[in-house]
Amino acid sequence: MKLHLSKGLNLRLAGAIGNNAATIGTPVTTVAICPDDFPGFTPKPAVRENDKVETGTPLLYDKYNPTLCLVSPVAGTVKAVVRGERRKILRVVVEADGTPAAVKFDAGAGSADAVGELLARSGMMALIRRRPYDIVAFPTDTVRDIFVTALDTAPLAYPMDRLPGVADADILAKAVKALKTFTKGDVYISRATGSSIPDIEGAVMVDVDGPHPAGNAGIQAANIKPVNKGETIWCLDVVTLWRIGRLLATGNVDATSIVAVTGPEVTDPVLVRTVVGAPVASLVKGRLADDGRHKRIISGNVLTGTAVGDGADAYLRYPYRQITVIAEGDDVNEFMGWASLNPSKMSTRPSFPGRFLRKLFRPDARLNGGRRSMIMSGEYDRMIPMDILPEYLIKAIMARDIEKMEQLGIYEVAPEDFALAEYADTSKLPLQQIVRDGLDYLRKENE
Repeated sequence: MKLHLSKGLNLRLAGAIGNNAATIGTPVTTVAICPDDFPGFTPKPAVRENDKVETGTPLLYDKYNPTLCLVSPVAGTVKAVVRGERRKILRVVVEADGTPAAVKFDAGAGSADAVGELLARSGMMALIRRRPYDIVAFPTDTVRDIFVTALDTAPLAYPMDRLPGVADADILAKAVKALKTFTKGDVYISRATGSSIPDIEGAVMVDVDGPHPAGNAGIQAANIKPVNKGETIWCLDVVTLWRIGRLLATGNVDATSIVAVTGPEVTDPVLVRTVVGAPVASLVKGRLADDGRHKRIISGNVLTGTAVGDGADAYLRYPYRQITVIAEGDDVNEFMGWASLNPSKMSTRPSFPGRFLRKLFRPDARLNGGRRSMIMSGEYDRMIPMDILPEYLIKAIMARDIEKMEQLGIYEVAPEDFALAEYADTSKLPLQQIVRDGLDYLRKENE
């Protein structure tokens, strides 16, 4: 299949990684798993402080589905189970001991129940997202279709098909065969036109062309075969598919992660080989510009990532592929502020000189304007290539009108689909949080 999307926008930011970038290894002393990265997962601790763990040992399990686990990415000792208000679990920290000790999973069974239990206990199921509600997948789901994205169109993202080993057709085919036991429908793998991802046996291959957010699995699903009320689809990326294939091939959890350290405040953007949940300080050490500016370190991309900083409690967050560093902007005193015609200004419209100069921008984290009443201008629609009315959907979510939300397509969307619209929003509304709250409210009312 071929899919061409015209709506959206590619942000031209400084700090991208070159095509021939080398991969640098970095030692890891501690790692952390944060349950907030897994919506729909209600964590209960499976370990205590000072417990010895191996790679693949469950650290947390779901309160309502105990077979669904988040596992340790390394072998070592549980250093801390960090809690916040009302004893909410914020993260589980494991101190690595450098040994290769790992849990050996039985990857030979082929039934849906056996594969479901394998993926749930190994932590792979928690890396898959279920729609509606954009929550972690459950092995008991009745799945209509499965959508895998093999392209990342987010700002400064490194192409997934260039990551070492990810384009291995045999490994990916094993994973596709396992996933097909959950559905009577199809497994769709979307890749960029000209990608190195080969045709995978058992999957429907889709060549996608278009600006961001064309790389979002949910956007692809909405344009290939939208999800309706009463249906369930799974969405994941090709890196997760590769991890599932490695689990089936070896019986071990492969928590290796190739992280792109990018952004205008990074002196030399590089790829770093590390593990899931690595400390951010080890990834950015010696790579930040010494320009005296306050910096915002983001785990992820500038649109959907989590601001983490580089302190002792800052760790790489899901989906574990990118670090972006931009200026905070709180130390800037700019003449005319957002209204300045400075050619370094970013704009979604041809109203600033920078749009014509086609230069690479160096943004900061300022809001550039105040929050205000919602302006119905159609700008959301230009940024979201889905057959929905996004402005009216946002209004229905804010009004908690369930009937309107369903009619306007809330079952198709996830917060990440609104990230670009949030960037372009004249009203400065926190669209991703509004959508997340709406999905959680709808799930609570329906279930």
